[in-house]
Amino acid sequence: MSFHHLFGPVPSRRLGSSLGVDLVPHKTCSFNCVYCECGKTTLLTHQRAEYVPTVNVLAELNQFLSTGPDLDYVTFSGAGEPTLHSGLGEIVAFIKSNFTRYKIALLTNGSLFYQEKLRLEVIEIDLILPSLDAVDEAIYQKINRPHQDISLKNIISGLTELKKIQNGRMWLEIFIIPGLNDQPDHIEKLKAAVHQIKPDLVQLNALDRPGAESWISGASQKQLEEVAAKLDWRTEIIAKFPDRKKSKVYHENIETAILELIKRRPCTVEDLSQTTGLHINEVNKYLDVLTKTNQIQARQMERGLFYWAKGL
Repeated sequence: MSFHHLFGPVPSRRLGSSLGVDLVPHKTCSFNCVYCECGKTTLLTHQRAEYVPTVNVLAELNQFLSTGPDLDYVTFSGAGEPTLHSGLGEIVAFIKSNFTRYKIALLTNGSLFYQEKLRLEVIEIDLILPSLDAVDEAIYQKINRPHQDISLKNIISGLTELKKIQNGRMWLEIFIIPGLNDQPDHIEKLKAAVHQIKPDLVQLNALDRPGAESWISGASQKQLEEVAAKLDWRTEIIAKFPDRKKSKVYHENIETAILELIKRRPCTVEDLSQTTGLHINEVNKYLDVLTKTNQIQARQMERGLFYWAKGL
């Protein structure tokens, strides 16, 4: 069986060995964030719908999880906003009923939790990781470039209400962009929002992969530490990519597996080595072929040389 909606398992800095579940077409999102590692949004929407057949997602999950893979999380993520998919609640219930050994995570921009129906769909998820990069309207518009019908006020209130009822944990991610959301007055507003939402943990992130806009720069370790100190909340910095255990992908065709991974996010050779379990020299052989056939390209970043698929 070929998998169209599952990817990985991938090594994640926050989630260990994570099986990705992609619920929307590439770059279907309610935001068009300037730092997005998946590139610019092609369908900017806030409408929830069945963007992919829910029955097919359930079939793939059943096929893969029935083999008993070693996973830390089954994670709703991918190259778009997973909460846009109207079948999310059904998929969560399926995993919880049939594969109780696996924990579920949700990577989300947090923009749609003002909807009570969505909040009820996700309350059984073990770990929800929403983002909140700005609490000032001008900064919010510049960083997240949201759909016009999504208000910052509703985002904050939605996250606050979700935290009150969820049965799992919430780790709130703040992506720091120097010169935009790291100024003292804005950090004070972020602090107030964090204390209102009351997440279990705040995680500070910064650019280390190619973003949607080339003018974005990465925050330094010192800058992130200064922000963390001012929030007066349990906070950790996740901008570094620590060593993780290797995991095997389920694809038989390694070349195809590598291409599928870098279609979803740029990766270094080291990232791909960890994901596939292959030696770096072996990964390089596949990258050479993909480069020579003009399917991928590379860009030097602070953390190393990143590869991503052409035409996205």
